[in-house]
Amino acid sequence: MADETKVEAPEAAAKPPKGPKQAKEPKGGKGGGKGGKGRDAEAAAEPKGPPVVYEPAPPARLGVVYAEKVRPALARTFGFGNPHQIPRVVKVVLNVGLGEAHKAPKALEAIVAEMGQITGQKAMVTRAKKAISNFAIRAGMPIGASVTLRGARMWEFLDRFINIAVPRIRDFRGLPTRSFDGRGNYTFGIKEQMIFPEIDFDKVERIHGMDITIVTDAGRDDVAMALLRELGVPFHGEQPVAVS
Repeated sequence: MADETKVEAPEAAAKPPKGPKQAKEPKGGKGGGKGGKGRDAEAAAEPKGPPVVYEPAPPARLGVVYAEKVRPALARTFGFGNPHQIPRVVKVVLNVGLGEAHKAPKALEAIVAEMGQITGQKAMVTRAKKAISNFAIRAGMPIGASVTLRGARMWEFLDRFINIAVPRIRDFRGLPTRSFDGRGNYTFGIKEQMIFPEIDFDKVERIHGMDITIVTDAGRDDVAMALLRELGVPFHGEQPVAVS
């Protein structure tokens, strides 16, 4: 037999070494993609010229009166040596009760909207903490609305209430002087929300009252009453203090 001849396969050509990877251009880098158009649009939307400077709101008038006139007067009257002893108004709470709120949800919505107009702050819907079978109320049912005011909104509300809303009360002869709770907090009720000028008579669906609580850190009724008197609250049988 003839010797078998082996044919060797040619060696594969060596592959050239890989060079460094080139960084990919971001989309829209040349202005042709979506990103480029978006940046161009944002640049065009930016206003040209000096930036707009917003001035802070002026301080509440009644808050300025309290700081400049009421505090020195209370310190002289009661002999407070420490400025931290001088009482201040902590918050004002407005509360409206509506027992049939679960039967008339639209009435509750109207009350929340009216309290927002009166105070400038959205009201919170209050719910029953426990069930009362005699009133057909279960725990968690909506039963009214409440607003808690502090800071500048509190002073603005008190200023409008004392000087604008209170004189509009029908047959008004002064706020009661026995509505303090013994710890310097004052609570009184009003029969109609119509006394507030923010309420539009034509849009009122039902007339309702509300309870207003002025919370102070006085700790004593006589000191709290003197504080409210200096702020211009008209008490029954007294000449109100002119606040200017």
